[in-house]
Amino acid sequence: FHPGCTPRCMIGDNFEYSLGPPDSGFSLFLAERTKKVHFIRHAEGEHNAATASSGSNDVLTRGDNPARDHPLWDARLTDVGVQQAQKLKQHLASRPSGGRSFTAFDLVVVSPLTRTCETAFHIFGAGRQPGKPGFLSTLDAPDGTEEKLRGEKVPAPRILVREECRERWGQYVCDGRRPVSKIMPEFPSFDWSEVPYDDDHFYTEDARESDEHCCERGIAFLQWLNKRPEKCIAVVTHSSFLRHIFTQFGGNLHKDDQDSLQRLAGNCELRSIVMCSHGNKDGLDVPPLTSDAPRSTVRISSATDLLAGAHNAPP
Repeated sequence: FHPGCTPRCMIGDNFEYSLGPPDSGFSLFLAERTKKVHFIRHAEGEHNAATASSGSNDVLTRGDNPARDHPLWDARLTDVGVQQAQKLKQHLASRPSGGRSFTAFDLVVVSPLTRTCETAFHIFGAGRQPGKPGFLSTLDAPDGTEEKLRGEKVPAPRILVREECRERWGQYVCDGRRPVSKIMPEFPSFDWSEVPYDDDHFYTEDARESDEHCCERGIAFLQWLNKRPEKCIAVVTHSSFLRHIFTQFGGNLHKDDQDSLQRLAGNCELRSIVMCSHGNKDGLDVPPLTSDAPRSTVRISSATDLLAGAHNAPP
C-alpha cells in the first residue's frame, strides 16, 4: 500500500540502502508479485507398493513386452493411497487460510497421469464444470467449520490438467499415460482442454527424460504459474518432477530449510511455498509443452550436479 507520500530523509545523513543485502538473513518482496503454491505429491500408487514389496525399481521396466501392455502402465492408486488422499482432504478442511477456517483453492493444476487425477479427485472432489463461472458452481463449506454452520457456499475449484507437471517420463512404465479419451470419462469435471495430444507423445520406452530437460520443464511450469491470475494454487504432481524443481532453489537458505525444500516428497505430502516474481521476465512468452516446442526461456548450467543422488528415487 502506498498512500502517495514522498519518502524523505535528513539532508547529509549519508543514508544508503540496498535491495536484499546478502547478510541480512531475509528477503523483501512486493506482495502483489507473490502467490502461494501448494504442491502435493500423488498418494500411494500400485507402482509404489510394487517397488516397496520387491525392493527395486526393476518391476517398473517393460521387459520384452511393450510398456503399454505392462499391468503398472499409468498406475492407479492403492486403497492406502485413497485413504491418504482422504486424510489430506480432512487436514485442509481444518487448515485456516485466506480468512477462512479451512483452505480453499482458486485453481488446482493436475498432471494427466491417472494416479494424480485420482489423488486430486479424492482431495478436491469433482471440481467446477469447465466453462462454468464460480458463482454458478458452488460447494458446501467443509463439515465442522464455522462457515458450514452459517450455511456458506464456496466456489468449486477449477481443476486444470497440464502435461507440464507430469512425472519425469521414460523407462518406467508407471510414468506413461493412457490416452486422454480413456482417462477423461473418469474425471468429466476436470478441464482437459489444454492437453495437446490424445496419445502420450512424450513417453519413451528405453530412455529417461534427461535431468536438464526435466529441470527446464519445471522452470517453464513455474513461469506459467506466475502468469496465472489466481493467488492460491494447488498442484498435484510427482516426486521426481518436484525434486527437479526444488533442487534449483534454496541455495541461500539455512541448511534445515534447504533440506525441507529439496528432500524427496512422500506420498500425498503437502509442501507449500510462496513464489515471488522478480518482474524481469514477466513479459516473456511461455510456450506450451509440445513434442517439438522449447520448454523454457531459462537455461540451467549443471542439472547433474544439482540432482546427484536423486536418480534412484521412486517415481
